[in-house]
Amino acid sequence: MSDPQNPNGSSGPVEPSEPATPVAAGTPDTAASAATPDAATSADDRPAVAAPEEVPPPSRWHTMWQQIVTGNALISVLSVVLALIVGAIMIAFTDENVQKASVYFFARPGDTIVAVWDSVSGAYVALFQGSVYNFRRDSFADGIKPLTETLTFATPLIAGGLGVGLAFRVGMFNIGGRGQMLIAASVAGWIAFGFDLPVGLHMFVALIGGLLGGALWGGIAGLLKARTGAHEVIVTIMLNYVAFYLVSWMLRTPGLLQAPGSSNPKTPPMKDTAIFFDLLGPRYNLHFGFVLAVAATILVWWILTRSSLGFRFRAVGENPNAARVAGINVPSMYVYAMLISGALLGLAGVSQVLGTVTTGFTAGIDAGVGFDAITVALLGRSTPWGIFLAGILFGAFKAGGYSMQAAEGVPIDIVLVVQSLIVLFIAAPPLVRTIFRLPDPSKGPKRPRPIVTKEVEAK
Repeated sequence: MSDPQNPNGSSGPVEPSEPATPVAAGTPDTAASAATPDAATSADDRPAVAAPEEVPPPSRWHTMWQQIVTGNALISVLSVVLALIVGAIMIAFTDENVQKASVYFFARPGDTIVAVWDSVSGAYVALFQGSVYNFRRDSFADGIKPLTETLTFATPLIAGGLGVGLAFRVGMFNIGGRGQMLIAASVAGWIAFGFDLPVGLHMFVALIGGLLGGALWGGIAGLLKARTGAHEVIVTIMLNYVAFYLVSWMLRTPGLLQAPGSSNPKTPPMKDTAIFFDLLGPRYNLHFGFVLAVAATILVWWILTRSSLGFRFRAVGENPNAARVAGINVPSMYVYAMLISGALLGLAGVSQVLGTVTTGFTAGIDAGVGFDAITVALLGRSTPWGIFLAGILFGAFKAGGYSMQAAEGVPIDIVLVVQSLIVLFIAAPPLVRTIFRLPDPSKGPKRPRPIVTKEVEAK
């Protein structure tokens, strides 16, 4: 038998040939690419792509620390610290012993340092003993009397601060606290000395009358803002003058607020049935008004955080245009906010005439609380509990300032300077952050960027 022939037609053994590579149907480019050596390379043979580096999440302590150093609460605390430091410098420079010791400072610097320490520490110890606890008293009951005085001074500050702070949350600046307090005090005082009602009912009617008086006086500014677009700052400032001169005229007119048979611009004493009762007995001046201030704090907190009205207030305060698009009646929110704000400032005025000054009042019954309430609201960041604590702090300044002046001879004006500096530092957070080298919250924490590698094509 003859050998089989190869495909070329020559004799000899036939060499095995490689199997043909199947070509899938498709475009010529697909077929051509399938015939290339790269097509034979499987996906598993390609070089692996490096995965992005995993960035570990920040720890709980790191997150908490960032929230502390970038929060507004720390700025408020540090503002108080800075104001006290500046106040200490002023106390030292105005002290007579420090001035005498500084004459020979380079010869005996220790005398100047000791004099500075004695003046500053003595002043602030007197401030503490006049506002918190007096360790020089024999009994605990006598020692805590300064604390009760602090709470008494804080009562109108808390109520007024809540009124100003609520208006701030709606985007309005209620500068008319003085006028709203005067109208509320006049209405409540007129009811308190001009009517004979049973105990409890008399106080309740006088309280409601004062709240309504303050609310209506504040509502005027809200209504003008809603109807005509008049700026509430200008309106409330002008209403302060109107209220002051109106009350002054009524105090000089017999038959209105002036005491019968008196030529002094002063009202008669409040009747005992209308006066706020003492919380801790006649030994202390702390009265029922402080309980009302606490209740007002809880009420404002509930309104702002738990009610639909508070949600609308905050929406208007954040962006009135967006709130209007969302269907919120912005003008109505302005009116409601000023009504509530005026009522809260009215509570401050009522607490003055029914709790603090019950022997009759003059046109200065507001005692500057209407403007101090703005400072309290700023320090409390317009939050109810922040305002509550800020009111107690400023009440301590008022109560301890008189003690500091009496014990150490430090002018109480320095306390007013400290209060003003607190507002200054709160209004300039970048300054406080720069002094204490705090991070800027607008820049956010710096985190490492993930490493991204590019895919390398196989040759």
